[in-house]
Amino acid sequence: MKSQKQLIEKFGDPYKDRASFEKKWMQLWDVPQEINEAIPALPNKIYCNYYVITPLEDTLRELIANDLHKEIRTWDGCFNIRTKRGSSGISTHAWGIAVDLNAAWNPFKGKVTWSKEFVSVWRNNGWICGADWSAKSKDGMHFQWEGF
Repeated sequence: MKSQKQLIEKFGDPYKDRASFEKKWMQLWDVPQEINEAIPALPNKIYCNYYVITPLEDTLRELIANDLHKEIRTWDGCFNIRTKRGSSGISTHAWGIAVDLNAAWNPFKGKVTWSKEFVSVWRNNGWICGADWSAKSKDGMHFQWEGF
């Protein structure tokens, strides 16, 4: 998992100059129509770090191809400049490289309801899954891109 220091070295500190950070790294992605039709919980446009667009699209297409996309019930966000829950560290959402799905069914420190196959698709596409974290920090809704 990338450290906060590594993320700041790569993308800068979004707290210090949000406008410059967003101009350099963030993009409004038009989710392809076929993905939106297959996964109606997703918004039509997602504001995210441009580094995650291709891996997110590839992951969603693989979920659809394997009929695992039906597990996605809600889209719960991507870009949000904030600290990590229970910490003073910066959340990976602040860099637009993390997404949350099905938050109500996979609460922070709660039970993870995803199938093993669903989580494997994310892992195999370069994402870290909060479902893999220890019980004290388990975050089943959370998927963050690590492939840069």
